[in-house]
Amino acid sequence: MPALRAVEERYPNQVIVIGVHSPKFPNERETANVRQAVLREGITHPVVHDPELLLWRTYAVRAWPTLVFVGPDGRILGVHEGEIPPESLVRAVERFLERTGVTTTVVPEWLAPERRPAAPLAFPGKLAADPAQDLLVVSDTGHHRLVLARPDGAVIAVIGDGTPGLRDGRFAEARFCEPQGVVVAGDVVYVADRGNHAIRRIALCTQTVETIAGTGRLGHSYPQAGPARQLDLRSPWALWYREGLLFIAMAGSHQVWVLDLASGILQPYAGSGMEGIQGGPLERAWFAQPSGLTSDGRVLYVACPEASAVRTVDLPGTPNPKVGRLVGTGLFDFGDRDGVGDLVRLQHPLDVAWTGSEILVADTYNHKIKLLDPTTRTCTTWAGAGRPGHEDGPVDRARFWEPGGLAVTADTIFVADTNNHAVRVVDRTSGTVSTLELRGLAPPAP
Repeated sequence: MPALRAVEERYPNQVIVIGVHSPKFPNERETANVRQAVLREGITHPVVHDPELLLWRTYAVRAWPTLVFVGPDGRILGVHEGEIPPESLVRAVERFLERTGVTTTVVPEWLAPERRPAAPLAFPGKLAADPAQDLLVVSDTGHHRLVLARPDGAVIAVIGDGTPGLRDGRFAEARFCEPQGVVVAGDVVYVADRGNHAIRRIALCTQTVETIAGTGRLGHSYPQAGPARQLDLRSPWALWYREGLLFIAMAGSHQVWVLDLASGILQPYAGSGMEGIQGGPLERAWFAQPSGLTSDGRVLYVACPEASAVRTVDLPGTPNPKVGRLVGTGLFDFGDRDGVGDLVRLQHPLDVAWTGSEILVADTYNHKIKLLDPTTRTCTTWAGAGRPGHEDGPVDRARFWEPGGLAVTADTIFVADTNNHAVRVVDRTSGTVSTLELRGLAPPAP
């Protein structure tokens, strides 16, 4: 997306960008879900929904993503498979424009994008709860800000002015870009600022925001250990904290990283950078877009949506640490099936949370919350009817729409119900789902 945005900004009158959505998962074949994804990602160019992969086959596409450059006469000028740095794409487009002699393009009116709904929350991604401080932190991802609230919904503060950007400072002046994972550590909140490829630190006592890792640029290599503020990161998505160490699910590089907060040194912890589901020694393992982290204090549990899997990573201090697998068998093995071990099928799970005895899984594309026993590898549906929607009530009849974040307290589970622009509350005692009213929260000023 950053590369395409760079082209659109550089050549607004010469180039038309048309996205083609070629789905992998069944949930991605539903037009309503694709529409939400377009709005969630802030895509302003037209998107063709191709559920039967007709254009995929016509253009002989073999990989996500693939760029096809088409000239004004309809002829293919070039093809590029895989990610590309924004500056490289801009240079390539410049050469194509020179070759074809295009100076201006009229964009038809029907290409106008839809607008996001003016709701208090927009596509909330992740959240964190700290019962000791009576605190709930919500990543208001679509509004590029963080919301601090009481668990009963009373809003304490809003962090960020709602404009995408990378700016430190006081709560009201700070800027984020599509923040995702949050974790509370005492009087500090750490944020995976995905769109900025950065890690931010929120000091609750001084009400200030500081960047502690990342440069704001998307990384295109796999650096080794180094000062955190000097490294280019690749889509940090989730966080977990323990004893001065901040573990980071680096979705863009298919790795788990670790930041030593005392020294400021950031380095890969697990994963070779290859995409897949291979286990083994930390440095040789493969992940698939890790996007959720939790732990029982002994093992780190990782949600890998592109493999529809939940992985295990031994924490520091473990002899011969390794990466393992609880459920999920491959990049194209997905579905909605409860059971044990390799019989289980999930569909693009984005988060995990430890309950004290089991793992909660946000089975995002199945619109469910599931329970996974790490000892027996038994996985069962716990909440959600499996159809997208917004319906409160008993857990087996409640409806979610692509839940993406989880937070657990003694008697409550909070769910970031992404496409419903809401925080849902599950009462663990009564087994009922309700919608949290964030009192006093309004959308950013236009």
